[in-house]
Amino acid sequence: MASINIRAIPTAPYRERDRITVALSGASGAQYGLRLIEVLTQQGFPVNVLLTQAALMVLALEMDIHLGSQVKAQKRRLMEMFSLTDSELLTVYSEKDWCAPMASGSNCSGAMVICPCSMGMLAAVATGQSNNLMERSADVMIKERRPLLLVVRETPFNQIHLENMLKLSQLGVQIIPANPGFYHKPQTVEDMIDFMVARILDQLAIEHQLMTRWGNDA
Repeated sequence: MASINIRAIPTAPYRERDRITVALSGASGAQYGLRLIEVLTQQGFPVNVLLTQAALMVLALEMDIHLGSQVKAQKRRLMEMFSLTDSELLTVYSEKDWCAPMASGSNCSGAMVICPCSMGMLAAVATGQSNNLMERSADVMIKERRPLLLVVRETPFNQIHLENMLKLSQLGVQIIPANPGFYHKPQTVEDMIDFMVARILDQLAIEHQLMTRWGNDA
């Protein structure tokens, strides 16, 4: 098996292929997506953020975070939340922004993570719906054979869910169920969130120190 090349931290000015798109759909587990954005940007990786209306509702319900309906306000609040000073590290797009770079294979992101991924979003991606920018961006990643990771959040899975996951897996999409492990002896909810974010970063070939790896001394 070929070794994975660790992704290098890009330098400004950033190209679109330097960027990682992090999309939050309407599933429970918005904490995973926000933490992923935080870790990526703090390490210097430029991130595109996509939020569905359902994701905004989940953020408000689960975390009491109200980002507003306008992308400028959403970006400002996310910048404040993550203590970012470089505005180029974070770009927020509306789900109806068909002029966004990632809507075209000619200028797509280097990788895309839908985190969390609802079963509705999973089905839309599996059937090529492309009804909004999130679905279209995922479709572009598949057709351009770029890394696409779906952090699915549902239990139990029914046959439709499993068939959609199998279909996408056969197309090269990485399916990552949001089920944190416990061998690292988590002490807080944040430790459990970091376990999943660590698994995502591993698949993106990004180095991190979020947790002790299996077999390593604490």
